[in-house]
Amino acid sequence: MIDLTGRHIAITRPLDQATRLSRMIAIAGGDTTSFPLIAITALEDNSAFIQTLDDVAAQDWLIFISSNAVQYGMPSIQARLEQYTQKPRFAAIGPVTATELMQYGVATVLQPEHRFDSESLLALPDMQAVQGQRIMIVRGIGGRELMADTLRSRGAEVRFAECYRRINPQTDAGKLQTLWHNGRLDTIVVTSSEAMRHLLALTGNGSAEWLRGTTICVNHARIAELPASLGLRVRVAAAPGDDAMLQCISEVNHD
Repeated sequence: MIDLTGRHIAITRPLDQATRLSRMIAIAGGDTTSFPLIAITALEDNSAFIQTLDDVAAQDWLIFISSNAVQYGMPSIQARLEQYTQKPRFAAIGPVTATELMQYGVATVLQPEHRFDSESLLALPDMQAVQGQRIMIVRGIGGRELMADTLRSRGAEVRFAECYRRINPQTDAGKLQTLWHNGRLDTIVVTSSEAMRHLLALTGNGSAEWLRGTTICVNHARIAELPASLGLRVRVAAAPGDDAMLQCISEVNHD
């Protein structure tokens, strides 16, 4: 059984995505601080998104990049598709996103089996043979271009349907600095490259003494690359999900 007694962990996920991990840490005896570096919000003007959906039924695939894409995009998409018997196939970046789609009545969702990222989805056979297919990627504003660029290189016609936006709700890292100086911060959980960039931007590109004295736990090797290159202490969870992250946090004491 994992024991985090005396441990102090800051979680940088959006508030509604940090609940389960925070509860697991508390059960293990640890103390958590919420410091969301990303907040998910609706578009101030969604007219461009709605216009993008004019030909949603003509797509061969709808790829959902995150559960947020499902939550913000599917109500409008579902309303458009109801009148058609022929519907696109659905794909998701991982099981959480796939489960969200199933709650909207989508029976079959293509998803990776082991690693849950763009590279793993693109490696699936169905994403290899896409010559001449029309693919709509449902996501927030901005983000990685790897999925679209790769599918286009394989002959697909790709467009984005951007249905939400991400913002950094923090203006400085003083809260975390104070916790560290008071001996109440030893680990920071970061689970997206965007959140990592925000953290580094708030700390002089990672030069802050308190950050250099703190271990950062991430859930993907890609997220670890930049802080590791700056000499920060980073651990990568063995697998996606809260259970693996909890294990990662517990191993910080063994560094």
